Amino acid sequence: MRVGGAHGLGALEGVLAARRSLRGFTDLTAVAVPRLLTGVAGADGLATLRDALEMGAGVIGGHPGLDPDPAGWTAAALDLAATHDRPLDLHTDGDDPDRLARLAAMADGLHQAVCLSPCAGLSRLPADEVARTADRLAAAAVTVVCLPQGGCSGTRRRGTPPVRLLRAAGVRVAAGSGALRDRFDPVGRGDPLEAAYLLASQQGLSPEQAYDAVSGAARAALGLPGVRVEAGFPAELLAVRGDGLAGALSLAYSRIVVHRGRVVARTSAVREYRDSGAAAALGLPHQGRPDSGSGGGP
Repeated sequence: MRVGGAHGLGALEGVLAARRSLRGFTDLTAVAVPRLLTGVAGADGLATLRDALEMGAGVIGGHPGLDPDPAGWTAAALDLAATHDRPLDLHTDGDDPDRLARLAAMADGLHQAVCLSPCAGLSRLPADEVARTADRLAAAAVTVVCLPQGGCSGTRRRGTPPVRLLRAAGVRVAAGSGALRDRFDPVGRGDPLEAAYLLASQQGLSPEQAYDAVSGAARAALGLPGVRVEAGFPAELLAVRGDGLAGALSLAYSRIVVHRGRVVARTSAVREYRDSGAAAALGLPHQGRPDSGSGGGP
């Protein structure tokens, strides 16, 4: 959320209050996003950002290109991230490979995770330029977070970067949602399985690669430990009905969400084929029986 200027810390206070009220159901991480961090005008932004981190903001985020001095903004944000032991989320469309590479080079060596997103502009560049940029991103050990569902206020044009090429170069690619029912994406659902479905159906990733982008790679980008279905590991599970991973990504209407060892949400779906005439009208081979997806299994 925005901090500083007319926004002050009001939005952060609201998010922190929501985090307290939702404790036990979900974990919310507050991202403090200052607009300016350099020059006279940026002094207020720096002071407010420090206050936000002291209040409990868990990540520093922002769009360096909105500051008159993008390199100075990035340097200030990196310094605060290191001082306060916080990850850094840098927003960029990525249609300038040199600027993207510079951001990655500046972030290289930071002890905490650094994410660049959504980098959709990489898909509009020649393949050789993308390959060189991907190598530099991999060398800097940054994570590229793509937004296949769209809805990011920092992009001029929506899209997804060439995720297969990035992965082949060794870049860690995670996926998320840029907006959730706001003015940039009024129908955004924030469903990670939908993001994985889009990566598999439109970007050519295998179901396993697409699911990793919203699970293991996403947890790593957030600084969270990996999760395994074994005794002694925290029960952080999404159980869906399907005949395999591909089926789960295609038909995950029924699901159970387990957070910290208890069921916190359950969604069920029912599909019925009413009679043979209706089945024929729908082009179905035969009449089906009611199929209740009452929650799925692990």
